[in-house]
Amino acid sequence: MMDAAQVIARCHELAAITDIEGETTRTFLSPAMRRANDVVATWMEQTGLTANMDAAGNLRGIHASARENARTLVLASHLDTVPNAGAFDGVLGVVMALAVAEALREEPLPFTLEVIAFSEEEGVRFGVPFIGSRALAGTLGETLLARTDSVGITVREAIRAYGLDDATLSDAVLHNAVGYFEFHIEQGPVLEAEGLPLGVVETVAGQSRYSLIFTGQANHAGTTPMDLRHDAMSAAAEWIGEVERYATATPALVATVGSVQTLPGAGNVIAGEVHATLDVRSSNDATREDAAAHLLAFADACGSRRGVAVEHTLRMHQVAVPMNRALLRLLEDAVDSVGGTIRRMVSGAGHDAMIVAPHMPAAMLFLRTPRGLSHHPDEAVLPGDVELGLAAGVAFVRALAALETGR
Repeated sequence: MMDAAQVIARCHELAAITDIEGETTRTFLSPAMRRANDVVATWMEQTGLTANMDAAGNLRGIHASARENARTLVLASHLDTVPNAGAFDGVLGVVMALAVAEALREEPLPFTLEVIAFSEEEGVRFGVPFIGSRALAGTLGETLLARTDSVGITVREAIRAYGLDDATLSDAVLHNAVGYFEFHIEQGPVLEAEGLPLGVVETVAGQSRYSLIFTGQANHAGTTPMDLRHDAMSAAAEWIGEVERYATATPALVATVGSVQTLPGAGNVIAGEVHATLDVRSSNDATREDAAAHLLAFADACGSRRGVAVEHTLRMHQVAVPMNRALLRLLEDAVDSVGGTIRRMVSGAGHDAMIVAPHMPAAMLFLRTPRGLSHHPDEAVLPGDVELGLAAGVAFVRALAALETGR
């Protein structure tokens, strides 16, 4: 079986395949993605898998079961990246899936084993994520296919330009699945803070994202008395403080104002307009919705006290997605069987697993992220964590095979 050193080396090999020299950047169906797919397809064939590509650009390696009417177990993650990425987000899950498939290649499995390298998860090129896993789940609709990138190319046109046939997108949908399993780096500091190598994901947090506009009155900073101002920035600043206070005081909630733009943006002019974002996440949908309602009402109140109008627009609404309880327990047993400590976790980030989970049983295993650093060139993993994760993954598939055999 491929060891941790080989897994890590392969991730670094793929990191060198990029659309922008000097960094790791690969977007949906780009030239670098074609080169990465060629490399991974070769690895799939070397592992004994039959490699092919579906109409959404997902690279799929299949080891067919000899069992009649066998269901399919998917091991998957994504090959695309954010701009100037690290080597492991998404890619580690693909390479570890190949290592598990290699370890089991001589075993007669009661299900077809399919390793999938999704073509798109990050949403960089078209502004909407999960094109690859949406195709697998059958939720890649016409609205998304018509979205355009920065130069006006639609998703549908990108598919055709890559040499794929969008008329066959329905063939990408997976039917009769026994389950879906994904390795992924945590992308956060929790496992490292607790000194643990692995985490079993029980839920992917729900998300609410908004854009807000505070509209006051721009005016001279030296001649306008404080009590006669309609300062959009002061209203926004008070609100930002409440976002932090409320989230800190509320269990299982995170809330972030990640972007603020002031207009006209001059040091000697009172801000007449502020554009801001709000990102609210929780594993509990009621907690998230209550938080969003409170924070939007607080923004309105901050504006009202200053004669500043406040508009807010919902940009994203994603409910929390639990992983399959039976697979979760099976994965915990697998972690325990190889000497790992069982640690259930909520994923604050979105992943392909949350897209497929409503359509098939899904499970997800996190690996510790040193320094909690992700979406960054210095992203890393620890070899010992990779070894333990591989052992747990193999144990999980074998346990699932034993259950499937008894069906």
